[in-house]
Amino acid sequence: MSSNDFAIEAGEHTSHFAIRVRDVSKHYVMFERPEDRFKQMIVPRLERLIGRSPRRYFRDFAALSGISFEVGRGETVGIIGRNGSGKSTLLQIICGTLQPTVGSVEVNGRIAALLELGAGFNPEFTGRENVFLNASILGVPRKEMEWRFDDIARFADIGPFIDQPVKTYSSGMYVRLAFATAINVDPDILVVDEALSVGDEAFQRKCYARIEDIKDKGGTILFVSHGAQTIVQLCTRAILLDGGEKILEGNPKAVTGQYQRLVNASPDGASAIRSDILALSGSSPDESAVRQGQAKTHQPPVNDPSDSSLWTEDLEGSAGAVADISDYLDDGMQSQSLESHEERGAHIHSMRVLTLSGNQVNVLRLGRRYVFEYQVDFDLSAQDVGFGIWIRTMEGYGLGGAQTIRSPGQRTKSVYAAQSMSVRWEFSCSMLPGVYFLSCGVTGTRDSERIVMHRIMDALMVRVAPETGSIAVGRVDFGAQPYISQRPPPTALGIEDR
Repeated sequence: MSSNDFAIEAGEHTSHFAIRVRDVSKHYVMFERPEDRFKQMIVPRLERLIGRSPRRYFRDFAALSGISFEVGRGETVGIIGRNGSGKSTLLQIICGTLQPTVGSVEVNGRIAALLELGAGFNPEFTGRENVFLNASILGVPRKEMEWRFDDIARFADIGPFIDQPVKTYSSGMYVRLAFATAINVDPDILVVDEALSVGDEAFQRKCYARIEDIKDKGGTILFVSHGAQTIVQLCTRAILLDGGEKILEGNPKAVTGQYQRLVNASPDGASAIRSDILALSGSSPDESAVRQGQAKTHQPPVNDPSDSSLWTEDLEGSAGAVADISDYLDDGMQSQSLESHEERGAHIHSMRVLTLSGNQVNVLRLGRRYVFEYQVDFDLSAQDVGFGIWIRTMEGYGLGGAQTIRSPGQRTKSVYAAQSMSVRWEFSCSMLPGVYFLSCGVTGTRDSERIVMHRIMDALMVRVAPETGSIAVGRVDFGAQPYISQRPPPTALGIEDR
């Protein structure tokens, strides 16, 4: 097979990869006017006959350019990028519904795809008929689908509409049935293209739970989303596409951080940021740098409820022997993953965490109040200015934060050029022992457009110190208190032992 041939190969399951994409490019011919298409068919041929150089009545548009990557078995890989970056085109090529102009794709295993709303559905067929139609496309025998159908119908939960033509369905019903069909054929590879944004919250939760189940069973997932949090939560690796090119691949937190820089940039600044991302050349800031910072502070492991040792540890052991330390400043603990987005009329600086008495700290204590302070210098005037704080885990999961723009009474109505403001956020440390990152930002309205004027992700790294005798697990202390009473034995209630 030549490098320019397109191939989707259902190979043996002994291969170490599930998907291999090699130098894939996709080009489209774009005509400005309808008559240019006709001219392109006739005029260049005539010009060649008379010995002239043929003219072109079209322009070449590269939807994808030289994309290469592999997805290993059992991996969950996220693809993220701005609108028009080529994400959907790439997935269609991987799934075989579109052929590349150049390059090859290899797929090992049964692939189920949810590419577009109702893709593959015949609008004249009923939902039941479309389920069996899609199953036949996926190569699932009819007898197998007959015993799977009840699970599909139960998951889709569209009631009697299952026997109505899908042209009568709402968009939510379309995606319910499409997703239910795709995931209930036990795919080796599941490809999802932003389809989960349709549907109510209960259905989305059910979908994500099913995706996690497929992951736990060793399935491979290729996931496209504009939601950075979703990519960080679900994926083991992420790929950033822009302008049809792969410009970054690696740790989900680092990749989504660069995506956020790009998507919040001004039209003029996006080009420079894109060049910066390309210049990383595989050395993007990832969790290894964060872990180095963690190692320097001798940080104990995070309270993870999935860690069985938390339930079996001797209460008189090391966990109960932690010294009762106070909050303090560890000079060796610095954020290695700080990402400053483009400045669009504002500049944030001098970030620090203080105790209520004014001492600078970065080692915090559970349950105490602190102040996250930063300064903002404005270069341009703006209206409806809002300030924000955001707290993330070391892995990039967002725990929460606050934005003054959400409350009309907290907004700053206007600022002017050369003005400086001090922003102080008082907050409670509810995070359990572990490493966390504080981010900050400022938004405003200019020329009737709401923009991010400046944002710094992972501006500060803080550590929450271990606590003696804490029973809380996970990331956040919800103040759970047990109330356990002993019930009398059955014999005391007059019930005879048998």
